[in-house]
Amino acid sequence: MIRKTTGFSAIVAATALTILAGAEGSGANAQVAAQATEVTAAEAQLTEEVVPVFVEKPVVQELPEDAEVPSRDSSDDVPQADSLRELVSQMPTTGQLSEELRCLAGAVYFESRGEPLDGQLAVAQVIINRAEDNRFPSSYCGVVYQRSQFSFVKRGRMPHIRTGSTAWKRAEAIARIAHRGLWDSLASDALFFHANYVRPVWSHRKVALATIDTHVFYR
Repeated sequence: MIRKTTGFSAIVAATALTILAGAEGSGANAQVAAQATEVTAAEAQLTEEVVPVFVEKPVVQELPEDAEVPSRDSSDDVPQADSLRELVSQMPTTGQLSEELRCLAGAVYFESRGEPLDGQLAVAQVIINRAEDNRFPSSYCGVVYQRSQFSFVKRGRMPHIRTGSTAWKRAEAIARIAHRGLWDSLASDALFFHANYVRPVWSHRKVALATIDTHVFYR
């Protein structure tokens, strides 16, 4: 928007012409009048006030046609491995576990730390499956501490864990892998398991899915 302030300049020009009318010689009057007109035009130009115009919406610079918008690959956060052992070795070993993941890792540690990695993952998978089944508590800790379900739980408490041991580090990694679903377990949708040197009564009413080392898994 341009605001013009030429009114004052017009008055100055008229006054100048009136004074010059008394000057001797018409030629001199004409010359002075022409000079006054030039000054008036210059003043009008110099006294124009430029007022900024504000844009209501932000101006966004358009990208060139050949510009590519970078995209984030969600697989960047997922370790790539050819075996469960390799995946376990790639899992982070720092950072504190949440209470739920600690319960899950604790169950893996006490129930299967002497088992192969597939067997440990299967134990974790059973706990996860139970937490997702409405017949069991809806959290990992609820499943682990459910009464008369896991023999390592004594008086509602988990025994001391040797957190500096290699077995615990593996259990942590297995818990993270199972929780995130990074590796398919042979136990698939199993909800029960027992050691193969016992034969509980309920096992006859279940469907056996897999036997991994010393554990048999059922649904």
